Amino acid sequence: MGATPHLLFSIIFLSLSSVSLQENTLRTYIVQLHSQGMVSSLFTTKLNWHMSFLEQTISSEEDPSTRLLYSYYSAMEGFAAQLSESELESLRKLPGVVAIRADQRLQLHTTYSYKFLGLNPTTENAWYKAGFGRGTIIGVLDTGVWPESPSFSDHGMPPVPKKWRGICQEGQNFNSSSCNRKLIGARYFIRGHRVASTSVSPDSVMEYVSPRDSHGHGSHTTSTAGGASVTMANVLGNGAGVARGIAPFSHVAAYKVCWYSGCYSSDILAAMDAAILDGVDILSLSLGGFPIPLFADSIAIGSFRAMEHGVSVICAAGNNGPIESSVANEAPWIATIGASTMDRRFPATVQMGNGEILYGESLYPGNRILGSEKELQLVYVTSGEQASRFCLRGSLPRAQVRGKLVVCDRGVNGRSEKGQAVKEAGGLAMVLTNTELNLEEDSVDVHVLPATLVGFDESIRLKTYINSTRRPVGRIVFGGTVIGKSEAPGVAQFSGRGPSFSNPSILKPDVIAPGVNIIAAWPQNLGPSGLPEDSRRVNFTVMSGTSMACPHVSGIAALIRSAHPRWSPAAIKSAIMTTADVTDHSGKPIMDGDKPAGVFAVGAGHVNPGRALDPGLVYDIRPDEYVTHLCTLGYTNSEVFSITHKNVSCRQILLMNTGFSLNYPSISVIFKHGVRRKMIKRQVTNVGCPNSIYSLEMDAPQDVRVRVKPRRLVFTGKNQVLSYRAWFISRKRAVTESMSYAQGHLTWVDAQNGLYRVRSPISVTWKNK
Repeated sequence: MGATPHLLFSIIFLSLSSVSLQENTLRTYIVQLHSQGMVSSLFTTKLNWHMSFLEQTISSEEDPSTRLLYSYYSAMEGFAAQLSESELESLRKLPGVVAIRADQRLQLHTTYSYKFLGLNPTTENAWYKAGFGRGTIIGVLDTGVWPESPSFSDHGMPPVPKKWRGICQEGQNFNSSSCNRKLIGARYFIRGHRVASTSVSPDSVMEYVSPRDSHGHGSHTTSTAGGASVTMANVLGNGAGVARGIAPFSHVAAYKVCWYSGCYSSDILAAMDAAILDGVDILSLSLGGFPIPLFADSIAIGSFRAMEHGVSVICAAGNNGPIESSVANEAPWIATIGASTMDRRFPATVQMGNGEILYGESLYPGNRILGSEKELQLVYVTSGEQASRFCLRGSLPRAQVRGKLVVCDRGVNGRSEKGQAVKEAGGLAMVLTNTELNLEEDSVDVHVLPATLVGFDESIRLKTYINSTRRPVGRIVFGGTVIGKSEAPGVAQFSGRGPSFSNPSILKPDVIAPGVNIIAAWPQNLGPSGLPEDSRRVNFTVMSGTSMACPHVSGIAALIRSAHPRWSPAAIKSAIMTTADVTDHSGKPIMDGDKPAGVFAVGAGHVNPGRALDPGLVYDIRPDEYVTHLCTLGYTNSEVFSITHKNVSCRQILLMNTGFSLNYPSISVIFKHGVRRKMIKRQVTNVGCPNSIYSLEMDAPQDVRVRVKPRRLVFTGKNQVLSYRAWFISRKRAVTESMSYAQGHLTWVDAQNGLYRVRSPISVTWKNK
């Protein structure tokens, strides 16, 4: 989030009825039930059982079925319904009701990247080993899909897997023939959105009441994960090449849950419910919000049930970085993905009248359009309202900007929208300037007029020049596409950061993946800028956000699932994490701005699909181990039940599992006030050579002594499980600040040839309170 004009960057919860609202005002609630209630009841179907709760709650004058939005069967036991405040209180008192949560509104977290990740169709590499993802099914929860896009062609695709039980749901401008062997299923979920959104769709947005994508985000993410190969793909001539999804032979299914006003948790849960029953292998969710406790998080609850069914759930980490503890989708059974940069650039420099050159980037095809690079007078409108410096629509005085190169600060409105505002006011070109918030982050756009984006340092130089002369002038020089001239990957400025807000005992995000300036499929109802005024039409456009990083890892998970169909979601995630890179392509540490990236920015590191297919060892986790983990966090029995649907006694579980630590691929150690020693236990499963020996390589965090036993792991067979213990002893003499951190890593190295390096990042936190 925070990186593209098409995406909003925060979560807005539906407010509960206030005292001033009338008693009969209806709100949507998700009602969670105890699964044993159905067993002990006389109802023949779950729908009838769910309806019985509404029949007991709603007055006899009204048909209760009109209030029911969804019955959930797989992702959760329960239903979504509209209730008044008094009905809500009556329902809470009924036996069998576990929890009731107000519906929440979440937001979206929003060619060359497969090559950047080392996937090359001309060599015998990871793609060949994984059969290009053949046989796997990726379910994408997003804004839908544009089925006519060449990225969803089924040319050369294998048949639809026999296990598939999904449908191609018909609707507005979408029929059953819209699906094929690539796009094997499509559904839409609108009931939560419809009852929550009192206003109709804005005139500028043609919203299809069907799986058809009217916003572009869903087509973009779906094609990134599993799009077909498309030759000559480009955005108005830039970024040209063959576009391919990460798992190009996988099948995809679209679940439309996001509409013009956002994505409602009742609709998301219904889609997860359907996807589990449909038979997806991977669920990809480029949406979410700010972190909330797991027992109140519908995505965490639905994904637990998906994980129990063997489905890997991949989620975006959110775009609220670089703020500390901004990482979203933090449940340990979810793979949480941050965003990174690539070494592909779209230079568009600003040549100022004083001879100085400012580096900028743009996807405007200025090198192909005559007159795009002519010298113009520079203007930065700061007089009057604050709105003019942000170039809000209607804020720019025509007399001041007509025929000029207009400077606009980032923030408040979308980046492309600023260009439209300049165009409407008679400006001929735009320089978009980063503020202190964005620093040097360089998310590019396909602007509606000649434009470029410059970093914060360059913006200071530009404004200094403007203030130094009576008639400042400048021109934008467009340089097309440049590959391999910059250090990458690096951490995207906007990528959500740890430590985890609700569960700091698990290091999040898990990994980072390409999420800046990603070119992928785009619908034909929108121009490449996403603005309704943009009449240009393209098959591909550029977007940035953790929304774009997430489907890269969904595709990698599909490749691993295809190569290792019996692996659990935890094993697949472990393979991705323990093989991740911590250096860039030049061998230097991955950078986060102007400093080496820390574990709260990159997690285990940057994804490396080739190594992830053959990780040597994996850290596997059974579903019941997550339950024990939740008990160690201090969750109550009812809160654990809300998340897992398991009726447990945490007191008994903790007595039986003293010293328990979740078998997570990363290690997070917290020294609370007065504690100086911690022990963790891990188990690794050999998925590499049957007879193999691994030796320990330790990079201990500063001020921490680490002792590991044993220091060698000797395997005599495949799938053999061995365990080790690690003791962390704090050497910090005095902790003055309320919180301090250190990091390191623990790596098991294949002693025979060093082929396998199974690396776990270590995060250490000292809490003084």
